[in-house]
Amino acid sequence: MDNGASSYLRFLDGDDNAFVSIIRDYKDGLILYLDSFTHNIYIAEDLMEDTFVKIATKKPAFYRGSSFKTWLYAIAGNIARDWLRRNRRKITVSIDDISADLIAEDDLERQYLREERCIATRRALRKINSDYAQVLYLVYFEGFTNEQAAKVMRKSKRQVENLIYRAKQSLKSELDKEGFTYEEL
Repeated sequence: MDNGASSYLRFLDGDDNAFVSIIRDYKDGLILYLDSFTHNIYIAEDLMEDTFVKIATKKPAFYRGSSFKTWLYAIAGNIARDWLRRNRRKITVSIDDISADLIAEDDLERQYLREERCIATRRALRKINSDYAQVLYLVYFEGFTNEQAAKVMRKSKRQVENLIYRAKQSLKSELDKEGFTYEEL
């Protein structure tokens, strides 16, 4: 049983500090995952909060057939899909509003180049199909296995493998359009 699962079980037994631990461990990754649905970091933050509120109030059962992280991301994905259905016509995406998380480095020139790569990659991820962006985020940024990503996205493992292949091709194409040079995709 992973740390999230044991914390959740402690929370179900009445330990509120265990829930604080779950939030601390998973909130940042959930926000970035939910941003792949909404293309708006502020809405993603709201949906992340909705996910934790749902878990805290409804206390859904956790089945040990999958990892806690997979279970949590599946719940968050369902909340995001519900939000998309309710707000389908209200969504506006502005490429100018895209911001990248920056990693501080000593060398200013390297930091600038890293920032430009992050911005270009983030911009390209926003331009490709939403399923492509989600699968790339889950597998490459969150470290999910193809099987775990399949559970979260409600697809078969084979479909996820095909999505990853097509997503990489689509991302490469978008990066080529922007004149981005990349080492390996």
